[in-house]
Amino acid sequence: MKNASTGATRVRARIAAVGAYFPSRVVDNEELLSTLTASFRLPGPDVLQRIFGIRTRHVAEPDEQVSDLAAAAARPMVDAVGRNDIDLLLFAAACADLIEPATANIVQQKLGLRCPALDIKNACNSFVSAMQVAAAFIEAGTYRRVLIASGEKLSDALRRQFDDEQQFQESLAALTLGDAGAAMLLEPCDQPDRGIIFQRFASFGAHWKLCTIQGGGSLHPRDMDAYYFRGQTAALRSVIENEATAMWQACQPELGWSADEIAWVFTHQVSDGTRRAVIDLIGVPPERCVDLFPARGNIAAAAIPACMAAVHDRLRPGDKLLLVGLAAGIALSYQAVVW
Repeated sequence: MKNASTGATRVRARIAAVGAYFPSRVVDNEELLSTLTASFRLPGPDVLQRIFGIRTRHVAEPDEQVSDLAAAAARPMVDAVGRNDIDLLLFAAACADLIEPATANIVQQKLGLRCPALDIKNACNSFVSAMQVAAAFIEAGTYRRVLIASGEKLSDALRRQFDDEQQFQESLAALTLGDAGAAMLLEPCDQPDRGIIFQRFASFGAHWKLCTIQGGGSLHPRDMDAYYFRGQTAALRSVIENEATAMWQACQPELGWSADEIAWVFTHQVSDGTRRAVIDLIGVPPERCVDLFPARGNIAAAAIPACMAAVHDRLRPGDKLLLVGLAAGIALSYQAVVW
């Protein structure tokens, strides 16, 4: 594609590599529910699979940090291209090692990098937001090769003791949370019809209270109870589905892709039902949407790159890929990639 004002060929960003890392420990529903205590009777172990579609999740060790998960996913890419050939490191996750400094600095140290490093934080859309930032830097010529690393240790936000059933209901979705790392390497694309060709992002801040972990900031600086996940799952899903539908109806004509043309859809996976809703919205068959949720659970910002990594060897030049971001906030996104 040429720039209309200058006639110059526009530089696009392409995905050069993508990968994921999962901690070795796997916890099934029965084991997880056995660790919970409550003043009322908890449901049986089949309830989580019946409601959400989850069977297991990966859980990091207590001394395994968010930065460790991110570094583990990114290290093969650093080894492949060399530390001196990475121009920018973006850490992108809902989780962090600590408030200050940026977790990117810690990942940088663990990977032995010397490039600039910074955090991109946008809940479960952190990674796709980092892709947008990276693409802008590459298109502007500011950086040539950008590494995005994500680490999600969501198991730390799981409440295990409940005072009443209302508290349990607010925490129910947290029982689907899992831990993971993911990484992606982006660089300039030398083919004008390839790379990241379309990006559209939107936020609906009026609904930010529907899904929160409120600790770690100025709102509740010393309230330990605020460090647990809370969510109004039914209301959250309703808003996301309504807004995502309207947004896709606006994006699809501009993008110009029919459902038959889309080789793969990669979406954030809050539940099996949410994934199916995205499939129905886009109009693709289920086999074109990677389903990691039953075995991995909700891994927040790491979900989309982890889904891509799962079928990386099956991607072919020219494949049309659609990335669908769904996040608390509420934040939504559509990104189109020609592989």
